[in-house]
Amino acid sequence: MRLTIFTEPQQGASYEDLLRVARHAEACGFDGFFRSDHYLAIGGAGRGESPAAFGLPGPTDAWATLAGLARETQTIRLGTLLTCATFRLPGPLAITVAQVDVMSGGRVELGLGAGWFEAEHRAYGVLFPPTGERFGRLAEQLEIVTGLWTTPVGATYSFRGRYYELVDSPALPKPVQTPRPPVIVGGKGTRRTPGLAARFADEFNVPFCPLEQTGTLFEAAAAACEAAGREPASLRLSAAQTVCCGRTDAEVRRRAEAIGRDVDALKAAGLCGTPTEIVDKMGQLSQIGASRLHLQVLDLTDLDHLDLIAEQVMRQVT
Repeated sequence: MRLTIFTEPQQGASYEDLLRVARHAEACGFDGFFRSDHYLAIGGAGRGESPAAFGLPGPTDAWATLAGLARETQTIRLGTLLTCATFRLPGPLAITVAQVDVMSGGRVELGLGAGWFEAEHRAYGVLFPPTGERFGRLAEQLEIVTGLWTTPVGATYSFRGRYYELVDSPALPKPVQTPRPPVIVGGKGTRRTPGLAARFADEFNVPFCPLEQTGTLFEAAAAACEAAGREPASLRLSAAQTVCCGRTDAEVRRRAEAIGRDVDALKAAGLCGTPTEIVDKMGQLSQIGASRLHLQVLDLTDLDHLDLIAEQVMRQVT
């Protein structure tokens, strides 16, 4: 089992906060450092709320962050869960991710999703199309980005779809990783998302679901692969789960309270409890097909939490 640390900086984190956590995760031996791609705190930012509800100091851009981390870390993999397709045009996105891959020496992964949080679009003047159009744009973006990366040097790439058109692109720069950086597609839908993962992704991610629902979605991804003529085993399966680990029940409760979560709810749809309990839950996720877990860490000041997971959980499952 491969374990990554997954952060939500829109809730209130500076670049320096993220750098500190990324370096600590690297020193602990975690497989990757991932971040969300949001421009507004979730669960806050309503009219009349205090400034604290907006996730001070304010949003940090996902790919600007990863570009900085690419130069300030050495071995840990870096990626997004998930880059929002409505925020960026596919051609410039391919350029940005390829450049950050070069800057990192080939450690980048692109998670790409349709986008869902309408309030952040309104707050920063980004168009928010209906659901069907967002998924249509996502499908074209996945095809364009992977097409640009895999076009041979010296050749050109053209694409004409419903939403985007590229004409004789030189398809540069190229990423370090060949044939391209890994692509992650994820979500809770049983039809469109697994279908896109089967067509374009290296990894299918199920976010924040109980064990039974996660297994159902893994099965949907396998069925989508078979329908597309792809070997299901070639698509890595992963889950993103909030993690709350403590040496004792009291420490678990303290960490849950620090992030405003209920222990019972976390145990139902997350990784919560003592190291033994979490190792057991990871074993159940492994049995249904997960080979990678993205551990959502919400308290970025609690580096002892990462130490505990590395020392008493990761050593038993990797």
